[in-house]
Amino acid sequence: MRDTFTDTSAMERKGNCLPYKGALLVVFLGHMITALEVPLDLPQPPTITQQSLKDYIIDPRENIVIHCEAKGKPHPSFSWTRNGTHFDIDKDSKVIMKPNSGTLVIDISGEKAEVYEGVYQCTARNEHGTAVSNNIVIRQSRSPLWSKERIEPILVQEGMPLVLLCRPPAGLPPPIIFWMDNNFQRLPQSSRVSQALNGDLYFSNVLPEDTRNDYICYARFPHTQTIQQKQPISVRVLSMDSINETMAALLNDTDFFSDTPATERRPTILVPSVPSSTKMVLRGEVLELECIAEGLPTPEVFWSKESGDLPSGRTTFRSFQKTLRITGVTEADAGDYRCTARNHLGSVHHIVTVTVKAAPYWISAPRNLILAPKENGVLICRASGNPKPVITWYMNGIPIENAPKDPSRKVEDDSIIFSDIQTGSSAVYQCNASNEYGYLLANAFVNVLAEPPRLLTPPNKVYQVIRNSPALLDCAAFGSPTPNITWFKDSQTSILDGDPYVLHENGTLEIHVAQSMNSGKYTCVAMNSLGKKENHVYLEVKEPTRILKQPEYQVVQRNGMAMFECKVKHDPTLVPTMTWLKDSGELPDDERFVVDSESLTIKDVTERDEGTYTCVMNTTLDQDSASAVLTVIEPTPTPAIVYEQPDPPTDLELTEEQARSIQLTWIPGDEHNSPIEKFLIQYEDALHQPSVWHNLTEVPGTKTYAHLKLSPYVHYSFRVRAVNSVGYSQPSYPSRQYKTDPAAPDENPSKVEGFGTEHNNLVISWMPLTGLQSNGPGLQYKVIWRQQDVDKDWTSVTVANVSKFVVSGTPTFVPYEVKVQAVNDYGSAPEPEAVIGYSGEDLPMVAPDSVQVLVQNSTLAEVHWEPVPPATVRGRLKGYKVYYWKEKSLNKQNHHEEQQVLTFSGNKTHGMLPGLHPYSLYTANVRVFNGKGEGPPSSNQQFETPEGVPGPPAFLKITNPNLDSLTLEWGPPLDRNGRLTGYTLKYQPINNTNELGPIEVVALPANETNFTLLNLKYSTRYKFYFNANTIKGSGPIITEEAVTIMDEAMASRQVDIATQGWFIGLMCAIALLILVLLIVCFIKRNKGGKYPVKEKEDAHADPEIQPMKEDDGTFGEYSDTEDHKPLQGSRTPSNGTVKKDDSDDSLVDYGEGGDGQFNEDGSFIGQYSGKKEKDTANEGNESSEAPSPVNAMNSFV
Repeated sequence: MRDTFTDTSAMERKGNCLPYKGALLVVFLGHMITALEVPLDLPQPPTITQQSLKDYIIDPRENIVIHCEAKGKPHPSFSWTRNGTHFDIDKDSKVIMKPNSGTLVIDISGEKAEVYEGVYQCTARNEHGTAVSNNIVIRQSRSPLWSKERIEPILVQEGMPLVLLCRPPAGLPPPIIFWMDNNFQRLPQSSRVSQALNGDLYFSNVLPEDTRNDYICYARFPHTQTIQQKQPISVRVLSMDSINETMAALLNDTDFFSDTPATERRPTILVPSVPSSTKMVLRGEVLELECIAEGLPTPEVFWSKESGDLPSGRTTFRSFQKTLRITGVTEADAGDYRCTARNHLGSVHHIVTVTVKAAPYWISAPRNLILAPKENGVLICRASGNPKPVITWYMNGIPIENAPKDPSRKVEDDSIIFSDIQTGSSAVYQCNASNEYGYLLANAFVNVLAEPPRLLTPPNKVYQVIRNSPALLDCAAFGSPTPNITWFKDSQTSILDGDPYVLHENGTLEIHVAQSMNSGKYTCVAMNSLGKKENHVYLEVKEPTRILKQPEYQVVQRNGMAMFECKVKHDPTLVPTMTWLKDSGELPDDERFVVDSESLTIKDVTERDEGTYTCVMNTTLDQDSASAVLTVIEPTPTPAIVYEQPDPPTDLELTEEQARSIQLTWIPGDEHNSPIEKFLIQYEDALHQPSVWHNLTEVPGTKTYAHLKLSPYVHYSFRVRAVNSVGYSQPSYPSRQYKTDPAAPDENPSKVEGFGTEHNNLVISWMPLTGLQSNGPGLQYKVIWRQQDVDKDWTSVTVANVSKFVVSGTPTFVPYEVKVQAVNDYGSAPEPEAVIGYSGEDLPMVAPDSVQVLVQNSTLAEVHWEPVPPATVRGRLKGYKVYYWKEKSLNKQNHHEEQQVLTFSGNKTHGMLPGLHPYSLYTANVRVFNGKGEGPPSSNQQFETPEGVPGPPAFLKITNPNLDSLTLEWGPPLDRNGRLTGYTLKYQPINNTNELGPIEVVALPANETNFTLLNLKYSTRYKFYFNANTIKGSGPIITEEAVTIMDEAMASRQVDIATQGWFIGLMCAIALLILVLLIVCFIKRNKGGKYPVKEKEDAHADPEIQPMKEDDGTFGEYSDTEDHKPLQGSRTPSNGTVKKDDSDDSLVDYGEGGDGQFNEDGSFIGQYSGKKEKDTANEGNESSEAPSPVNAMNSFV
């Protein structure tokens, strides 16, 4: 059985998952997470692979494209519903469906987009099941205009609050609000002036500079990228004098407002407008709380949580602390949040009570099941939420209670259990988890297949890793039933499992720390009851890349040359690439920078070349890097400057002596051409640690004094060391000794803990104070404790020179509050904070109850138990231990084994027992354990494992080889794992070229241990394959090879003919005869074959050739062997022959064929006229060139 992750999605919209007329809405994520997919050439139900968003807001200027893609075998067909009814695409000429796809393309040109608004749903089905898409809500984007309004100018007194309303039109999606002026410049905002979440602009108090007539609220609609603006708002801020003058002129009154300006006032919260408020937010969403206050001066806003701290890492503040924003809300974020607005006149607060609800979220989403016939499997659909979601199951899009009955299927709440499933039970199941805040939907198909293993990892893949790094060798396999994966290395027959190899569940073989010896050929074998498949991969472990000689720090004079070396050691099979960087960036594009294979040279350096230079050596597998600094200095005509450490400071003096501080001054020593960067002050405590110097503080190199903080009860001596770019100076001579007076301790011991070592004690331990921390003589520790929530009074004891104290007679494992306070002869340290510790643990009292063992398969069982009551643990629950051992093999073989223990941490109630032996009787019990140890065991539970495939036969030997027979002997498997049903013997001959012949199969009974094969071929090698069988299948194969013997009479007749004298003589005679024939033919060829060409020339009467004739009007004779010479610059055919035309009157004969040449003026020169005239006169009309061996061979052929 295999399972794969299915596509899941959380719907944000409220409501049930069944849209219109009971059709099921199934929602997938945009990407799929699969453990292993079914190859597409195998039958499988549909899986939707792509679909549009649930909320699809369309642009009316563009076509509507609603995606729906699915895969399956056979390829699924698609249909759509709109608003819950069948959408007949063929009846709407504006709608087309893409071929082999469910994607709809709607042409809305010339149509109103509103016509196609609605809820769309896609269905993909084939003969194995039906998958349904989510509801895709199509809505047209809208960006309405602001309603026209007349906005009166606003007059406001200086110092008073003001709110400018925006009130944008409702758009789809909602607009983004911002305030600007007529010049499209954003209006400045601050803690005094800020924009609220609803877009309104709030002034905590107004100032004269707030006067302007172009406060404009803009709304940007993101989907259509359009911007709408409100009518400008005019604001005039009036001082008291101008207000009185204005109102007196209007009302003939001389004192309308007070003569005094707006007075300072305590803060008042404007938003929210009620004393307390509530806010509900869903888990995983963003919580935004807003608090806007007015006051004079401008109040500051602070946020806090009443019952704890604000969540770290998820909390941000916006709009100048007025908006609290918490991302990824969890249930722990519920509670009361306090907003406090404060200025120097007072404060005001507002409480927001936040409740957190949760739409359904997955605990365990259903995963695809691929089952073989008669296998078992479970679909699990577990979700959580607030309120708790309701789980509903569907099959192929219809409620499961209305689906066809299947005796192998049983529905139990959030699970569907399949038992002994049959072919034809493939289907797509849908799970719905919903509450009032949303729902989750998931598809999970059950695919019943019987398929032999197939390997999905490419064969002969080469993996390269660096030594000491992990290596992962893949073996992705598919089959039904699930193939068992085993690995072998090189020619070894043992399975790779255990150190250093780790075999993962998906078949990947991991080597945690690869070494050179791990290189080699690895074979992955996938096997199930229907077959076996193997694949080979190769691992190459390479040596790491290392920089042997690193670049060094360079100090170079300006206009000089700097060179950085970088020598590398790397694996010889990897090609390294060296890259140089300057200050982590690329080198300047400058010809002064010269990069060689192992160095970087910078010529004519300037001050701009200063920086850090890094050599990076990369290979395809790893890299190494090293850096060095280049410092450029001014050139001097004097000899090279010597840079050394500075001389030690002198004349140390102590002044301004106080009980806890003192001032130390000194005179710096010679810098030696490198400025002093800092001074290090050290001290010696002659009272507690004589002759030991400690670092106290550092001061910049420009200072020659330091104010030092001191501790009580210390005999101080000080010294100073100077530091420049070269290094530290020698220490100065110590100062005079300065003794500080004793005092009470300033601090208490750290690392205070309380724990028990016995069931009736409490050990209180701490980190003692150092002598420097003691502050005075007589250091002691006051140990204080009481039982939490039981004792009101503290118990204490004072101890010295120890770091722990044991309290006896305590109850078992109860919490205590403990404190440790430092005291000395001069007083006590500040009151310490209490820490919580627990007294000692005792062994648990009771054993787990209701222990059950559920056998999963022949090697795996699951143990269940009821947890023990917490009060009986008598300590900190660490977990449960399952003890189990093999009593015997059901083959009546006494194989009692040592008991094994598996530990399950925490309050687990079940666990798996892997690695069991098939066909065996086991006993198991369960014990709870705490920090003290284990409790009593539960009652023993016995269980039997079913049969499995047997192990390999113990041995296979070939005996009694004869002319036509061989006898095989074998031993039964050491691990029978069931009742043997017989053996399978396969064999095949191997010829002299190691080719395998046809394979023969022999079935042998289980009670036999030998067998004689008859009718074999004599003197033939055979390869044998042998394995044992049970009812569960075939075990591993072992192989052997053997050879039948040769007939002695025939062997005596086989004499090496090549050593016989008569044969050698015959071969020599044939070779001599061939040589004579070659010579005769060669001579004949050169003498014969001459003929006049005049008749042919006359017959053709070619005017282009006539002027080339000699005085007597005829050509001379030429050898036809010339016809076989290749043209200059041309190629001879690969077989060494020149094919002639079937006609005797070929172009070659007339100088126009492939053997012709041309003069520079383009006139033709035949092969027979290719000689100079003087050559023709001297040598006659025969060819004077030596015959070509290739031509001779051509004529022979």
